Amino acid sequence: MTVNTQPAIRAEAMRIAGRRVETGETIEVRNPYTGGLVGTVPAARPEHVRAAFAAARAFRPRLSRYERQQILLRTAETLRDRKEEFARLITVESGLCWKDSLYEASRAYDVYSFAAQLAILDDGETYACDISPMGKQRRIYTTRVPLMGVIAAITPFNHPLNMVSHKLAPAIATNNRVVLKPTELTPLTALALADVLYEAGLPPEMLSVVTGDPATMGDAMVTDPDADLVTFTGSVRVGKRIAATAGYKRVILELGGNDPLIVMEDADLARAAQLAVAGATKNSGQRCTAVKRILVVESVADAFARLVLDGARALRCGDPMDRQVDVGTVIHERAAREFERRVTAAVAEGATLLHGNNRQGALYPPTVLDHVPPGAELVREETFGPVIPIIRCPDDIAEVIRIANATAYGLSSGVCTNRLDHITRFVSELDVGTVNVWEVPGYRIEMSPFGGIKDSGLGHKEGVVEAMKSFTNVRTYSLPWPA
Repeated sequence: MTVNTQPAIRAEAMRIAGRRVETGETIEVRNPYTGGLVGTVPAARPEHVRAAFAAARAFRPRLSRYERQQILLRTAETLRDRKEEFARLITVESGLCWKDSLYEASRAYDVYSFAAQLAILDDGETYACDISPMGKQRRIYTTRVPLMGVIAAITPFNHPLNMVSHKLAPAIATNNRVVLKPTELTPLTALALADVLYEAGLPPEMLSVVTGDPATMGDAMVTDPDADLVTFTGSVRVGKRIAATAGYKRVILELGGNDPLIVMEDADLARAAQLAVAGATKNSGQRCTAVKRILVVESVADAFARLVLDGARALRCGDPMDRQVDVGTVIHERAAREFERRVTAAVAEGATLLHGNNRQGALYPPTVLDHVPPGAELVREETFGPVIPIIRCPDDIAEVIRIANATAYGLSSGVCTNRLDHITRFVSELDVGTVNVWEVPGYRIEMSPFGGIKDSGLGHKEGVVEAMKSFTNVRTYSLPWPA
């Protein structure tokens, strides 16, 4: 791969209550494919984080449901109209291929559109009180109110627009204030999104964006006295640190995954192979819900492996800005080297390398392995790249379920079978937050509940509906009511 240095295309400042703030120290954002400078962002210090939370806490949002809906709709429409601009920014700072970046920009439209529709709904419930001999002629009502304090939102690199949107849109829909810290690896998309929200009419005090090194200012995001809730998407290691550090506040953690795609003996193998390849390689495999392990029963494994190999060979890996490319880079060369090491170790343990593992810088092509031992690090830990590892299992559903559950993670899964008895067992017995039948583990819509258990999270769900619930408090009141 030829590495060229390109001029910076964007220089940003962090925003505190809508104001541009420079700190004197900066962090460079570099294109993972070319190595060229994309832009710089300020390196915030704890005092900047404190100022952002203080500015947010001092402001009391009074937006009506209609006003919130209109801000969200205008944001959705702007993202729709400027999706190619956002796709380009995502690609140059993350290395994701153009196809994946354009898809992400389109998904973000849905997030704001759905949040706008939900913002105007009555979110209360009613309970009659004369339902028992001890009851009275009263009714009890509930309503949802914004948090008293501020939401601290911390987002990862793999979805620079959509992950941020899943924090911000539900917060705006519920009249909350947010201090956002996007990852230092892909902060420019988040800053561009903040500008869109301000232009759409969002009061600047409702959103501050702070950028910088988590080693120097990350704890300030979690421990600030004005933070009522911390919502974090990222690694298990950091998530557990946040849980231990946050103290007495609400914590919503969306962590890693080691998601299986299960292929049973009755499956349409061509269809299953297509799901396996797409599920493992979209977004360069950098999704917590990517296919990380393929569990296929032995009786169909030979034929299935051939189909997977054909599918992987057909993918084009290269320059992320090339609109014909299917797989761009991973986030940086260090990550690609780690995938290369894990694949090599799996081969040493008995796996067969069928395709790939020929890294060039941060460019790591789709890599297919067969006969992967279930205990290999490659499939025991979350491998966050475009690796397609096939684990052969006995033709015994109980053993398939045991292998699927033999991981610290419990996020999602995909199941390829038409047998209702198998489907019901998978839904009942897989230790995951989601079971998708004849779909990749990552399938969802932006409205649906999403989240995992075990090391994948604490059981709280994301998705616009669930996030709006998590970002509010229930207030109960009662009134006299005639029979």
